[in-house]
Amino acid sequence: MGLFDRLANIFGLRKKEVNVLVVGLNNSVKNVHFTAFDMSGHDRYRSLWEHCYKDCQGIIFLIDSSDKLRLVVAKEELDMLLQHPDIIGRKIPILFLANKMDLLDSLTTVKLVAGLGLERILDKPWHIRATNAVNGEGLQPAIEWLTDQIRDIYINKR
Repeated sequence: MGLFDRLANIFGLRKKEVNVLVVGLNNSVKNVHFTAFDMSGHDRYRSLWEHCYKDCQGIIFLIDSSDKLRLVVAKEELDMLLQHPDIIGRKIPILFLANKMDLLDSLTTVKLVAGLGLERILDKPWHIRATNAVNGEGLQPAIEWLTDQIRDIYINKR
């Protein structure tokens, strides 16, 4: 079962619909129905991500935690995302899924926070979670966090 099949199983019943943009470099519930746009991570397609920014209420940023060499590229893509006119100034929750944490050479979430500069994101709720898309470990609490954030910001209108 793939990542999106697992995510679909987690979401459960449908009452409200929100759009969630799922981005990241290649290889990388609770009565709310998510429409997820899984955007290709190949460099030639990354420019297409921005076409979904305007209509999204949440972002899932996938990170291959075992790919230390491309962490700089992931940071550059994140920086461009955060500075985009359709994202800046909006309180869009961002869930960082640190995938492939089952591999021995994976970076810890603490090192990923530092490497991506996540501590500088002060105007948006964000959360990082170690995950393993193969067995689903870490996905349930991660998606619950995103669901709660979207519900509080967009559905319950804080």
